[in-house]
Amino acid sequence: MTTERIVRLVAGTFILLSLSLGLESSPLFHHQNWLWFTAFVGFNLLQSSFTQFCPLELILKKLGIKSSCQKG
Repeated sequence: MTTERIVRLVAGTFILLSLSLGLESSPLFHHQNWLWFTAFVGFNLLQSSFTQFCPLELILKKLGIKSSCQKG
């Protein structure tokens, strides 16, 4: 699995989980402040599309996981 796919997987999981914890209609509801985490993840995805800076991608590269742009 490439860094790009892992970033998408983690971001999607975090968004769905924080929505589940933050929406009152959810059976997993805990507190509305979880919606701030949803906004944070969305903002991070937005800024990384402009700046090409993603903290998770840097961590994954240091762990030796290859980008889809790298060969081999």
